[in-house]
Amino acid sequence: MAGLSLLVVNAGSTSLKLSVVGEDDSSTPVDSLADAPDVDAVVHRVVHGGPQLREPVLIDDEVRAELERATELAPLHNRPALEAIDRTRAELPSLPQVAVFDTAFHATIPDEASTYAVPERWREEWGIRRYGFHGLSVEWSAERVRVPRLVVCHLGGGCSVTAVLDGRSVDTTMGFTPLEGVPMATRPGSIDPEILLFLLRHGAESPESLEHALEHESGLFALGGSARVDQLQAADDAEARLALGVFCYRVATAVGAMAAALDGLDALVFTAGIGERSAFVRERVCERLGHLGVWLDAAVNAAARPDADVAAGGSDVRVWVVRAREDVVAARAARRLLV
Repeated sequence: MAGLSLLVVNAGSTSLKLSVVGEDDSSTPVDSLADAPDVDAVVHRVVHGGPQLREPVLIDDEVRAELERATELAPLHNRPALEAIDRTRAELPSLPQVAVFDTAFHATIPDEASTYAVPERWREEWGIRRYGFHGLSVEWSAERVRVPRLVVCHLGGGCSVTAVLDGRSVDTTMGFTPLEGVPMATRPGSIDPEILLFLLRHGAESPESLEHALEHESGLFALGGSARVDQLQAADDAEARLALGVFCYRVATAVGAMAAALDGLDALVFTAGIGERSAFVRERVCERLGHLGVWLDAAVNAAARPDADVAAGGSDVRVWVVRAREDVVAARAARRLLV
C-alpha cells in the first residue's frame, strides 16, 4: 500500500493543479485527467470541511454533501474542489477518492488562539472558531525548515501567516474562513465588521454583493488595479505603490504577532507564488523585522530560487524561500488513510 501512485487534485483560489505523486514523493505535473497515467487513487486538497471534517476521509455521497454545506465558508476554494471531485468520480469511478483538508494541520492551535470573543451560542451552535488554512503548505515548510520557533508566510492568491512551535501550529492569521488575516490578491483580509453592517444598513450592498466584493473585488486588486504583484511592481504608480505598501506592511505586522505567539523567532519562511517569486516583497517585509533579528542578504535574496536561505550571515533569524509542495503532503496523508 505504501507504494501507491496517487493523482493529487489541488483546486486553489486562483489555479487548478494536477500532479501524480509516486511512492518516493516524486511529483509529475499533468495537464488533464486524460493525461494522467494509471494511478491507484485520487487525492483532493479541500480547503474547508466545516466543523465536521478535518481528518483525511474517503469521499462518498455523505461526505460530498458535507462538503457542499461547507462551501459557503470558502466559496473561492470549495466550489472548484467540488467540481473536480464530481468530475473525477464520474471519469474514474473505480478509484478511491480521498479528501485531505487544509484545516487539519491547525487542529493543534490552543483554545486561547482559536476562540473568538463572541456569544457562546454562536460558538456552540454554529461552530464559530478559528480553523486556519494553508495547512498542507505550512506542514511542508515546517518539515523543510526544522527549528523550534518558525513563522511561515504563505503568500499566493490567498495569503496567511502561521506560527509553528516544535512542528505544531499554534496560531495563524486566517480564521473561520479564508477571508481573515492579511490582504490577498482579491480579498481584503481582516476589516472592521461594522463596515459590512454599515453598508447593509444603508442599502449600499446586499449580502450577495458584499460576498462578491470581499472575494473578488478587494485586496491588491482593489488598491492597485491588479491582483498580481509583478504587474503592480511594473506599474510603479501611486495606486500600485499603495497596494504593495499595504500588503507588505500587513504581512510584516502579522509576522510580529506570530513571533509573540512563539515567544521569539528562529526562522521565517516565504512560500507559494508571491513568497517564492517576489524578492521585492520578501525585502519589504523583512526590512520591518530588524527588531526581531531578521536581516536579508540583498544579493542572495534577489537571485534566490527555492529552496534557499536568503538571510545575511549575521542574521539572528534564518530566512528561507521554500517551494510549496502541497501535493506531496496530501499524498502522504491519503496513503496513511488507505493503509
